[in-house]
Amino acid sequence: MSTPRIAFVGAGNMAASLIGGLRAQGVDAALLRASDPGAEQRARISAEHGIEVFADNADAVSGADVVVLSIKPQVMKTVCQALAPSLRDGQLIVSIAAGITCASLENWLGNDRPIVRCMPNTPALLREGASGLYANANVSAVQREQAEQLLSAVGLALWLDEEHLIDAVTAVSGSGPAYFFLLVEAMIAAGEKLGLPHETAARLTQQTALGAARMVIGSDVDAAELRRRVTSPAGTTEAAIKTFQAGGFEALVEQALGAAARRSAELAEQLGQ
Repeated sequence: MSTPRIAFVGAGNMAASLIGGLRAQGVDAALLRASDPGAEQRARISAEHGIEVFADNADAVSGADVVVLSIKPQVMKTVCQALAPSLRDGQLIVSIAAGITCASLENWLGNDRPIVRCMPNTPALLREGASGLYANANVSAVQREQAEQLLSAVGLALWLDEEHLIDAVTAVSGSGPAYFFLLVEAMIAAGEKLGLPHETAARLTQQTALGAARMVIGSDVDAAELRRRVTSPAGTTEAAIKTFQAGGFEALVEQALGAAARRSAELAEQLGQ
């Protein structure tokens, strides 16, 4: 598959991460372009990645095979309605904006457009992201590969069969980094209360989080089995795990992710009006 010409509408952090990931994979800078209303941001993207930049979205999408909508959800309707006359039939639209459904994009851009809706997360900035992707019925097999190549440049990219599952992806991986940050915060604070200096508690917690993540990813057994292997009967880990469970840890996680998924659906309804 030949590399498509890709235009980014919006050149913020996530777009910059995707562009950097593609360039690191060897994609020619001549195949990438971006538009942004901020002159400073355009200059930064151009200098860092050697791509052509534009102030006008219409100029950026001209001649592109793939148009990546990497703008804030709150301005998506206005930008799409202004951009629609500049799009040609068959251009793949990839949206990485949270809460904007394919139906809303079709309404603003015109019907029968091939659209892939994505939910990436912030570790994509380090090319360690996790994204869920959903394609509407107009997306060809080649265009699915193009969208997957794009999101795979910054981490894991997994396809969804039903669009509503984007809300679940938002709850699990989209918002997920914040859950781990919260646990890290709590562990550092608890370590300090047990007498550790802040810097020591922080470094131990951070390295433990990194090591545990690598073990989960690299292991041939699931997380439950890994937990059992480090939980000796009547030992220190068991004492901590039982305390978590007595406080309703699993139920609380389920409730929290459920709340995130419901809010994702609510935002999609609000932003699509």
